[in-house]
Amino acid sequence: MDWRAIGMGLAFVVMWSSAFTSAKIAVEYAPPFLILAVRFFVSGGIAVAVAWALGQRAALTRMQWGAVILFGLCQNTIYLGANFVAVQWIDVSIAVVIASLLPLLVAGFSAAFLGERLARVALLGLVAGLIGSLVIMGDRISAGADIRGVAVCLVGVVALMIATLLVRGASTGGNVLMIVGLQMLVGAVTLLPLSLVLETWVVEWTWQLAAAFTYTTLIPGLTATVTWFLLVKRIGPTRAATFHFLNPFLGVAIAAVVLGEVLSLRDIAGVAIIMAGILMVQLSAVKGTEGAPQPSR
Repeated sequence: MDWRAIGMGLAFVVMWSSAFTSAKIAVEYAPPFLILAVRFFVSGGIAVAVAWALGQRAALTRMQWGAVILFGLCQNTIYLGANFVAVQWIDVSIAVVIASLLPLLVAGFSAAFLGERLARVALLGLVAGLIGSLVIMGDRISAGADIRGVAVCLVGVVALMIATLLVRGASTGGNVLMIVGLQMLVGAVTLLPLSLVLETWVVEWTWQLAAAFTYTTLIPGLTATVTWFLLVKRIGPTRAATFHFLNPFLGVAIAAVVLGEVLSLRDIAGVAIIMAGILMVQLSAVKGTEGAPQPSR
């Protein structure tokens, strides 16, 4: 078992899950597209500057540039833009459980179009992860949710699936930090015009906004994205995506601590099932035909 990959995956999912709560706080005081555009300008600029100081350069092939631009559009403009907008209308917990559909979407697409074949135990692990997510979220979804927020989150998670499958093509060559910064700048330059057209720039300057902006820029925005690139390169998109099954529990737990949302025994039972599913996938071998994405070592 690749314990380093598991550690990277767990660190990533804690940081990523916390982004939902910080986003919820930030959009209470500033327009979602505006706050995201500024976040990406700051975090992308930091990443590019540090990468340059480490000797990394933006010497990419045409295919890599295409992958970086598409990744930035899918993950930053569409997925994160959708989630920042949606949490204005729905609870953090609903947005989190929709995001947890990512592993099923990645596995299904990879099997259908990329020739990747999962071992039976891995398929069982994916099913266990879905069941655990449903255990956590069943009563929340049945209680009803704003259809606009749900629809926007569904569009976002499909975009995140595409971004996940693009990671390896974008990050080949070793310039991981440079590429992370570039794809963030793609998000910035695409979200800013959307904000100018669709939003009224009214910002309530509070310490809560400052704290949420700083945290979401440096931790989920920069550190988690670098970790995600390295994780996908190490174990492949399908296995890496299984860590998103922890998003429902961690997202709800963090929201419970910070926002006062309820954490029940159903949540605890659900995370036990989810962790079992992740372990099954990690222990299994992912077998692909020639030309399918293979885990890097």
